[in-house]
Amino acid sequence: INVVNNVAPAVVSILVEKKSGDVQKNTFSFEDFLFTPEEDSNQDSEADQELVQVAAGTGFIVSEDGYVVTNRHVAESVDAVYTVITNEDVEYNATIVDIDPFFDIAVLKIDGENLPTVTFGDSDGIQVGQTVIAIGNALSQYQNTVTKGVISGIDRRISAYDRFNGSEVIEGAIQTDAAINPGNSGGPLINLFGEVIGMNTAVSSNGQGLGFAIPINEVKSAMEGIKKEGRIVRPWLGVHYIQLSAEYAKENSLPVEEGALITASEGVEAVVADGPAAKAGLQKDDIVTKVDSKILNEENTLSKVIRSYLPGDTVILSIIRSEQTLELSVTLEEYAADE
Repeated sequence: INVVNNVAPAVVSILVEKKSGDVQKNTFSFEDFLFTPEEDSNQDSEADQELVQVAAGTGFIVSEDGYVVTNRHVAESVDAVYTVITNEDVEYNATIVDIDPFFDIAVLKIDGENLPTVTFGDSDGIQVGQTVIAIGNALSQYQNTVTKGVISGIDRRISAYDRFNGSEVIEGAIQTDAAINPGNSGGPLINLFGEVIGMNTAVSSNGQGLGFAIPINEVKSAMEGIKKEGRIVRPWLGVHYIQLSAEYAKENSLPVEEGALITASEGVEAVVADGPAAKAGLQKDDIVTKVDSKILNEENTLSKVIRSYLPGDTVILSIIRSEQTLELSVTLEEYAADE
């Protein structure tokens, strides 16, 4: 109880409103997590200017001066109006500071001082079987709902789909059986020390007892960029790849069973023109086996390893090309939204 009481003051509800005339053009993703009231979209032009609630979620305060983190699918529309409500029912207008290009993370800002904040834990040290608690705005109606469970798995790779059959892949996710209901998105997943170790981000529609969270270290990394640069900073290599498995390697007669096969897919080139990898000479059908001394496998994927660096860092890629082993030096760049 004390653990929850210490964290709850920093957990907030986030209401998302849009002009009623824009509701039909709503582009919010991950509809399973959004609360959409029954509104008549066929209203006259004057009524079209009225604000209606189109979504709600959860967030938590990470700085005394009012930085709030939540999921990108909760707060991704620049046309929306955001309201943050504390557990004491104090309302704040909120603005979007930045949206993470790789993770389901968004950072909002409210005007405040000496606000209650959460304490960050270390998601690298979590273990399967440890007890966790999820706090959230369950079903967008019941503020600061608390559920308890255990960590069921780590380093999960999940895909979430929106109503338009678009998808987002989340790597390194924490799997838990703590109930994560619609509206809990963006809320904290905490350990028994009251430290936040994850951000609730998805609930499986295929069965009960399957919820997922983004490791808090990814949120911490995003906030470091906000504080230093005023934006979320992520490194960029500029390739599309398939993470190899023994089965895939055997089916395609590849020389190794682990690594990242650089390959194109529909509408996506294998190596982005003028990107860091292209400048270094990486080619389609190359297999990247190591980044510096880090061996790539299904647990340590290429993208996961690259995220441990900063833009401007130079790394050595060990690759196999036509059964020859090569090393390429690549200087990582900052990811831009149009890349």
